[in-house]
Amino acid sequence: MTPRSDDGPVEDDHWFVVNGRRWRRTDPILPSELVASLQSHLGRGRSGVGVGKRAGDEDAVAAARRRVGLAKHGLGERGPKWWEESEGDRLERAEAALRELDALDESPPG
Repeated sequence: MTPRSDDGPVEDDHWFVVNGRRWRRTDPILPSELVASLQSHLGRGRSGVGVGKRAGDEDAVAAARRRVGLAKHGLGERGPKWWEESEGDRLERAEAALRELDALDESPPG
């Protein structure tokens, strides 16, 4: 159950709140280098969504959203709740997401 006050959701170790909306925190056990790499992909994906939308390129938007989703899963911000998984599973999830994201950069566009 989400902790709430009379004013709405409250922050805890698993969630933070912005403008009354609750967001899942990044998995705290992930090494900082891994988090930085996943966040880089996340930023590039978010930027790509905007570029694709402005260009009217639905394929580019879909590819960028895929990158965002992979990065957020790797960070533990989407998918299974990281606090319900073993540390080994959490680390493997993040590393697998990064491998998949890095492979996107190695494959030719198309």
